[in-house]
Amino acid sequence: MGIFIMLFTVFGGITLSTQSAVNGALGRRIGTIETAFVSFITGASILAIVILFFGQGNIFAIFEVPKWQLSAVFFGVLYVLFNVMAVPRIGVIATSIIVISGQFITGLVIDHFGWFNSLVIPLDPKRWVALLFMLIALYFMYKGNKRSNEEVNVNTNI
Repeated sequence: MGIFIMLFTVFGGITLSTQSAVNGALGRRIGTIETAFVSFITGASILAIVILFFGQGNIFAIFEVPKWQLSAVFFGVLYVLFNVMAVPRIGVIATSIIVISGQFITGLVIDHFGWFNSLVIPLDPKRWVALLFMLIALYFMYKGNKRSNEEVNVNTNI
């Protein structure tokens, strides 16, 4: 089962980068907020059909959960909005590595303190080294994008 979860997670990463690229292009045509709306309304419609045929949970339990758990919806909206704004300006890979860096740093803090009923996994030297490598990767992505943008600007001015 572990290998399937990892493969599904890789597929999830593939779909996120693809969604970011497509949403970035769509955002340039119809607007940032409009793109987020189209993304969510389409996704909600598809999920409604999937729930209708395959759902086994109780969607009405949403009224019984702690209210802080509903904040996930707000965070999802912000994620899509920020991606739609970022991709056309800095590219898919830079946006992705920045998102991953934010996820990594936030995940370290959440795990360390056990927030939101997660496991408590203290920061250790290996995690600090991983964070350092993530920040180094972010730096090189930024420098690579900056150099590529400068080359494009020089070539278009010729």
